[in-house]
Amino acid sequence: MRGEPSCPKCGGRVRAPGLFADSWQCDAHGTVYPLQPVIPPSVEALSVVVHRTQVPVWMPWPLPVGWLFTGVTYAGDDRSGGRATAVACTGPGPLGGMGELILVAEELGVGLGARYAGVDGPDPGPYMSVEKPPQAKVLAAGRPTPLWHVSATPDDRAVFAGEARGLWLWAVVWPEQSGLLMYDELVLTDLRDAGAEVELVPCGALSPRLLKP
Repeated sequence: MRGEPSCPKCGGRVRAPGLFADSWQCDAHGTVYPLQPVIPPSVEALSVVVHRTQVPVWMPWPLPVGWLFTGVTYAGDDRSGGRATAVACTGPGPLGGMGELILVAEELGVGLGARYAGVDGPDPGPYMSVEKPPQAKVLAAGRPTPLWHVSATPDDRAVFAGEARGLWLWAVVWPEQSGLLMYDELVLTDLRDAGAEVELVPCGALSPRLLKP
């Protein structure tokens, strides 16, 4: 299931560094960190990303009852390390049916979170009313972390964003009503800190949302 690296902002093809550029290039977005092919969910896949990334790999831990880890990807290469990560989880929605959650951690300007959110990127700032109280809070690596609702997103999802460990944290939830999950003060763990506990993560089938936002 190995594919080619792609643009984190649009999913388009990227050109590898070569004679004329020392960075990955997208025709539409110029220099980018390449989005690596989505890795089917397994403890091994998660460990690969955890060891390669420079940014957090956020996951609700413990997972909500009935929820499973359903895929992971990252933007970056062997030289840069991961500069954005996306972790998918799937399980029973708060109002019935199935819910899906993608958590993205990224450096400024990478644009992966905006792509999953369905907004023009690269960052959530223009879509957040930070002068108002946050709509949700999570505990990220032990720190209370406010998240604001992101406006102008497609109707089929709820999107929240904030800052954790000095980086953007996006939470994208399908369907929109499953956004209620974010009002339960989820506890997020950076799996880089989890050690051997990573081996206990329950895995499900690959989330199609991770492949095609």
